[in-house]
Parts: sequence; structure tokens; C-alpha cells
Amino acid sequence: MKKKKVFGITATIVLSVGMILGGCSSSEKTSITKGDVTTITFWRNSGNDAENKVYEDLIKSFEKENPKIDVKMTPIPFADYSTKLRTALASGNPPDILAVDSPDLGAYAEAGALLSIDDYMKKEGNIEDIPEGTLAGVTYKDKIYLAPIVQSGIAMFYNKNLFKKAGLEFPSEDPKNPWTWEQVLDAAKKINDPKNGIYGIDPAQGFGDGEGPAYFKSPIIWQFGGDILSPDGSTADGYLNSPQTLKALQFFQDLYQKDKVAAVELPPDPFATGKLGISVDGSWALSHFANNFPNFKLGEDYGVAPLPKEANQVAPNGGWTLGISAKTKHQDEAWKFVQYVTSYDGQKTYVEATGDIPVRISVAKEIPEINEYPKNIFLVQGQEFSKNRPVTPAYPTVSKSIKKLFEDVGLANRNVKAAAEEAVKEIDKAIEQSTK
Repeated sequence: MKKKKVFGITATIVLSVGMILGGCSSSEKTSITKGDVTTITFWRNSGNDAENKVYEDLIKSFEKENPKIDVKMTPIPFADYSTKLRTALASGNPPDILAVDSPDLGAYAEAGALLSIDDYMKKEGNIEDIPEGTLAGVTYKDKIYLAPIVQSGIAMFYNKNLFKKAGLEFPSEDPKNPWTWEQVLDAAKKINDPKNGIYGIDPAQGFGDGEGPAYFKSPIIWQFGGDILSPDGSTADGYLNSPQTLKALQFFQDLYQKDKVAAVELPPDPFATGKLGISVDGSWALSHFANNFPNFKLGEDYGVAPLPKEANQVAPNGGWTLGISAKTKHQDEAWKFVQYVTSYDGQKTYVEATGDIPVRISVAKEIPEINEYPKNIFLVQGQEFSKNRPVTPAYPTVSKSIKKLFEDVGLANRNVKAAAEEAVKEIDKAIEQSTK
């Protein structure tokens, strides 16, 4: 029963969903030993062309070095991946190796779906090369379960043309010297011109669905000195409703309801089209602007600065990682592949192809572009100022509650204390259920 509660869906429903989505047959998922060659299966969420190709290249080079291991990779569209993976886990027929979004660690580990790779990582994973904040995000109950590859990162993008028009100085681009939120608010007020469709700031990528709201909005809580859960993950009470968190929520609400420098509805690509002065966005936005708005140039039309701080300087970390199924019959072979992809050479190959920020400190040092503006901002934030989202089996509820909390205060103009108390009750109820 515990596994069903953790996944938040009964085995019967999971199996039905899997059939509706056309889940892979058992022959695609079961590891096979044929002669002297062992076939291990690997599921991952399919990404862009660069990501897909580099994985294919890594598999080819791994198989060349390890001729007795065959890796059968199944890329699955992002929209379907989580459901298909949970279907396979619940039905007891998962792949040997699986890509896992780090916030899902607590649920999968608590359900017994993941093999602890703690011994492997400590003996052969060169964990001294991985920032402590990143390791914390792949650790559950003092054991490492996942091997990270790259680090996601967000920063403050600012429209230089709108800053110049408002007579504003540009923010510091030193990753260790960010603006305060008060400085950001002052700039947003001077840029704000709603009559002409121009808004000062989008503080956390609007109000979308999925994991985005928790990823972009949790840092605001941390920056004001608040938190989501207690350090041991046992409760949200006293943390998500603390005075520091309430101050963060009030500040966020005021951006929309009092100061009106943020808008609920914005046109497509408002930042690149001159309708938005400040945008908190991800490192991936750099390639988006370069590919889709070639006349909107970094350094000329826009700049990148570190995330704002208040009581603390904090940025979110996390991202897609590799884990091994607890049901694999070939854990040594599976680890060998995971180690290969997440090693120095594997990560270097990956980030040189994708432009992502590597987790390994040694890899980052070897790639000049990552140590130069603007990617150095994402790198330094990730290495020195990052914090992971709570690692708890109740995380799906945590994520949904954070999303609803910010909608309640930002969209509905609800009393921040009442909204926070409601979120605390929902999260603590989920924590209690997950530990039964």
C-alpha cells in the first residue's frame, strides 16, 4: 500500500494509463543476457536535437569501450515520460537505467523503486568534484540515489533599451554582487508603462503548470530567509508560514496587486519584443533569443545579472539525473554506464554538445565559455549559492502547494498568512500519509 500512496495513483490506474499511452512492451524494458553480451535498457525524456544526438554518441563510445554491454535507449516525449515511467515502476517492469528529475527522488526512493548507488558513488563517482548543494539534491536519508550530469540555472535578464530609456544604471553582472529585491522593484517602477503595454518585471515566469512554478518561485522564499520544510523534511509548519516566508509572499503579491509592475497576462516573448524590462529566466533563454530573435543581441539589447537577494543570496539547483532501478538484474553493468555518462569525460562531451552547465567543477574549469559572462553567472550561482528543492516522498504535493500558494497571493490577492496556512496543512497531511 505504501508504494501506491507514494506514487499517488493505484497500480490498476497506472497500468491503464500505461496502455492508453502505448507503453513499451516488456521486451523493451527487461535487461537481457545473450551469450557474452548483456543488454541493459535505458529510458530518458527526449530533449532537443543536441541532447538526443549526444546521448547516442555517448552510447556508441561506451559500447565500443565495453563490447560486452549493449545499451538500448528509449527516448520518450517529455509530456509522456513521467506517466510512462511510473507505470513501468508500478507494474514491476522498469528499465535498468532511468532519467529522473531530481525533485522526484524522495517519492521513488521511498517506494523502493531506486537502487541506492551510495557505495558506487563514494568509491568510483569522484563526488569531491560535485558541489555539496548538488549532492544534497540527489541524496535521500543519507544515501546517494542519483548521479547528476548538468545543472539547471536561472538569472535576472534585463532589457538595456528600456533601462536606458528610464535613465537607469545597469545592475551588477558580478555573480557574487547581486541587486537586492528593493533595487529591482525601484527599477521596475521606473520602467513600468502599462498604458503602452510595457511592464517592469516578470519575477518568476508567470503562472504556468508542471514543476516550473515551484522551481522559479521557491527561490523568492529562500532569498527572504524563509523555507518550505524543516531541515528533516518532517513539517512545513513554522517554515512555509514563518515571518520570513510571509514577507516574501507579501513582496510577491505587491508586485502584482499594489505596485502593479508585474502583469498576469503578457504577450508572447515580451522581453525580447521590448514589452518587459526585467525577466527571471533560465540559461536556455540565451539560445532561444539567439535563434529566434537575432536582432535582439546580448550585450547590446539585453544583459544578464545574478538573481536578486534579500536576506540571502540563493539560486535553485537540480535537473535531470541518472538512476538505477532497484529491480535490475545487472546493477554493475548499469552502474558502469551511469558512471561513464556522468564522469569527467562524459559530462565534458555532453556540455560541449548542448551548452548546458556541468555539475562537475573540473569540467566547468576546462570550458572557457562557461567561465565567461554570461554563463559564469549560472555557474557561480550553482556552485556557491544554490539550494535544492525539498527531497521528500511528499514532494508532488509540495510542488502543487507552492504553485497554488503563489497563485493565491499573486492572482487572487488572498491574505498571505491564510494562504500559507492552507498550504502548510496540505503539505503536512501529505507528509503524514507518506510515512504511514
